[in-house]
Amino acid sequence: MIEPEHEYCENCTPRESLSAMENAQAAWYMAQADEVRQKERYLNAEAAVKELVLQKETKGMETFMYEQEKKYAGDEFHHVYRFIGNVTDESAKKCIDQLSIWSRTSKEGEPCSIEIIFNSGGGSVIAGMALFDFIQELRGKDHHITTVAMGMAASMAGILLQAGDERVMGKQAYVLIHEAQFGVGGSMGQVEDEVEFVKKIQKRIVKIFAERSKLTAAQINRKWKRKNWWLDSDECFKLGIVDEVR
Repeated sequence: MIEPEHEYCENCTPRESLSAMENAQAAWYMAQADEVRQKERYLNAEAAVKELVLQKETKGMETFMYEQEKKYAGDEFHHVYRFIGNVTDESAKKCIDQLSIWSRTSKEGEPCSIEIIFNSGGGSVIAGMALFDFIQELRGKDHHITTVAMGMAASMAGILLQAGDERVMGKQAYVLIHEAQFGVGGSMGQVEDEVEFVKKIQKRIVKIFAERSKLTAAQINRKWKRKNWWLDSDECFKLGIVDEVR
């Protein structure tokens, strides 16, 4: 760095010339100090910006990692489907659609384990039977299906509980078994046709429970005759309606 030179002044005394030189040097040093301070401010500002960027990136990474943790901890990742509410065409289709995705995205030759948790008061027998058959189809492809009753598995939901390879029930859950119900109007012939159809459905329901439990068809027909047959978890386990109580 070149220090400033002082031009000789003919009209100045030696002392005045020396004073002018000192002032010039002082001004030069002050200018250098200002330059250093400006550079320091610039570096501090640059460091602050980098720190903010780093914090943002760190926060973004933390958010990303948290979202990933949630994803891998969620029901979908673990193939758990919660069937909450009535059995309808829409709810049965929604369940089938999700189970289809898990089935099709499983690695070839590596069937997946699926858990379906029911907390349902029942609903449409036709929609429910479509879901029942689809679950059997998945079992036929060697997927392991666990059906679970939490809260209650009533009516059609109780039948769907029987669809799994393994049937589980919460300690405080209940199962409702009753005769098939229907409502129909019209001519006598239409009513008789509907009655015959419901009888066929009822025979299928009795067969499902009889095949999966310790109950006989005669016992089931006698127990549910003209009443709602509520069973707690201990009774369901004792009768073989479920395989495990949690």
